[in-house]
Amino acid sequence: MANKSIDHAFTATNLTSAASDPTFAGALSFMRRRFTKDLTGVDAVVWGIPFDAATSNRPGTRFGPQAIRRASAIFDNDPQYPFNRDLFAEMAVIDYGDCLLDYGNHHETPEAIERQSKTIVDSGAFMLTLGGDHFVTWPILKAHAAKHGPLALVQFDAHQDTWFDDNRRIDHGSFVARAARDGIIDPDRSIQIGIRTHAPEDFGIHILYGHQLEEMSAGDIASTIISHTRGAPAYLTFDIDCLDPAYAPGTGTPVAGGPSSAKILSVLQRLHQLDIRGADVVEISPPYDHADITAIAGATVAMYMLGLHAERRASASHG
Repeated sequence: MANKSIDHAFTATNLTSAASDPTFAGALSFMRRRFTKDLTGVDAVVWGIPFDAATSNRPGTRFGPQAIRRASAIFDNDPQYPFNRDLFAEMAVIDYGDCLLDYGNHHETPEAIERQSKTIVDSGAFMLTLGGDHFVTWPILKAHAAKHGPLALVQFDAHQDTWFDDNRRIDHGSFVARAARDGIIDPDRSIQIGIRTHAPEDFGIHILYGHQLEEMSAGDIASTIISHTRGAPAYLTFDIDCLDPAYAPGTGTPVAGGPSSAKILSVLQRLHQLDIRGADVVEISPPYDHADITAIAGATVAMYMLGLHAERRASASHG
């Protein structure tokens, strides 16, 4: 036990150190990363937004960041599958905690998220956000576009989220329409994967519907995403309801007929060529989850996002 420690989220002496907490104990930051608001020397930031006032059906995603952090404890400190590397050996990652929001003044929420996002994005760190309902992606996209310009949106989702709003609504079903209208995303280089509903507008965004995914291999899906974005700076947003409810029951608007977690994780693994500037995992609603099935899926997707960033950093350093 001499080489062991506990509560690595608080006791870590540097940002690239491995944790040795038991999977069933210790402070539950994301993958045991150190809790800090200090962005000095940080390569990637994990940040929670516990907000669900924009949901149109079942609430509960305000508890999503907690559930994802809890589920992430199952990742021990061996090289992470399928990247076969210690993600944190050369990449300094912190858990920045959660966004501060006033639950009684929702009209202030978009600006609060955008302002706090901007602090992280402007530091130069890669920001991985844990939602929260899908509305939170709107102010996050604004913060990223202010730094990187219009983004190629890569959206894993059962819904297009292109419903009309008046630019004032707090609604998780219209952020893509707003981003397209305002030039935050480039629709011609954006793509939605797993859609199993219809909306009045598509804004020219390419769609891979749920039934199409059934006929495609993971490699074909990934190749379509990479070729469609054409090297543009990309933002990756993952609504957990992209997965079939069998693999993600704990969400607000589940839609049958979706892909398995295995297939979509295989797609994500192949996206290392994407120039991903930021990412999020949203719509995990623990009150409707069972045995942490959805939280584990969400934590795994989030880990893959960090893995892709680690691979891209390693490729750049060797290139």
